Amino acid sequence: MTKQGFTTQNVHADQHFGVEHGGIHKPIHTSVQYGYERVEDLIGVFQGSIKGGFNYARQGTPTTAALEAKITQMEQALGSISFATGMAAITAMFLTLLKAGDHLISSQFVFGNTNSLIGTLRDLGIEVTMVDATRTDAVAAAIQPNSRMVFVETIANPATQVPDLGGIGALCKSRGLVYVVDNTITSPWIFLPKTVGASLVINSLTKTIAGHGAALGGAITDTGLFDWSTYPNIFANYRQGDPKGWGLQQVRKKGLRDMGGTLSSEQAHAISLGAETLALRAAQTSKTALELARFLESHSAVQRVFYPMLESHPQHLFAKQHFSAGSWLLAFEVGNEAACLKFINRLKLPVVATGLGDTRSLIIPVAPTIFWEMGAAARAAMGISDGLIRFSVGLEDTADLLADFEQALRS
Repeated sequence: MTKQGFTTQNVHADQHFGVEHGGIHKPIHTSVQYGYERVEDLIGVFQGSIKGGFNYARQGTPTTAALEAKITQMEQALGSISFATGMAAITAMFLTLLKAGDHLISSQFVFGNTNSLIGTLRDLGIEVTMVDATRTDAVAAAIQPNSRMVFVETIANPATQVPDLGGIGALCKSRGLVYVVDNTITSPWIFLPKTVGASLVINSLTKTIAGHGAALGGAITDTGLFDWSTYPNIFANYRQGDPKGWGLQQVRKKGLRDMGGTLSSEQAHAISLGAETLALRAAQTSKTALELARFLESHSAVQRVFYPMLESHPQHLFAKQHFSAGSWLLAFEVGNEAACLKFINRLKLPVVATGLGDTRSLIIPVAPTIFWEMGAAARAAMGISDGLIRFSVGLEDTADLLADFEQALRS
């Protein structure tokens, strides 16, 4: 059989990996403990000689394992670990693979909570350099003898900067650095970080993959491209067997088991169901977002529009090179803060709320809310003006959204 398409693989994933009693979906396993007839088998699960077994739900259940297999399939990767939230995944990744004295290079265009977490890393003795990741030379200039990792987001939230994904990947490969790509905004349907040499992929499952604003979750995926035998921070206990599995093994033990940010089976099941329509949702919201971005760009009341698939976008060529679509995230400026608040209040359809990647359109003024804590100077460095509005495009009919925006701008 020829290779099946993205959605075909997705909707048949549970049956492909095996479902009890002939069910269509993997059931929700609520057991916390998992017993064995032979004590030797339990020991084998603890020590890793028996693969795929379960002992305590903090380290995973059959339901979370099924979701992890689905994510790994979507990312065309080696393996995945699920977490209670996207931030739990990022935190576990940083804190288990970096230590005091190490150097992290991060894009300066990152999610507000990630930016806050980077401040915590500094307090723990991890050196961090924030750079303009749209330029590979800026990343190269930041490399030090103690550099271990480079971290970027595929499309930055909220001002949609796109890093030089391919250039940074080639640089990390040549310098032996772990290359971490947060794929949340794009998702594995729009972009596969593996194609640019990513070592690890982060997904906030809450957003594009689950897509209905009804379940929290996060994941770390290992593409299989990084040689963990060369990485100095792998603990001796995990330097056993195939080195390809060392990175995820350490994250699962130190980051999931010890830190406890476990995804529940109930949430994993909801995310898995949402993922079945990922491609359909991403295609529709990307189409609507591009039409809306073009409308806003042509309107005299709008100062700037940020959307990677607009020809005017500074990294449009990067986006066209790597992405199959532009995603649901766009941002635009309508005057100062007072003007943007007035405009938002005139809209009828979008929900005024934080969050992203829902079936409903969500809108929020950026500076006084999600990026308020970081201060004016940091916002300016990220290209966030006082009048910037972030818009997460939902599944409403395109014509209805355009009409709503037109009336709000006209009045």
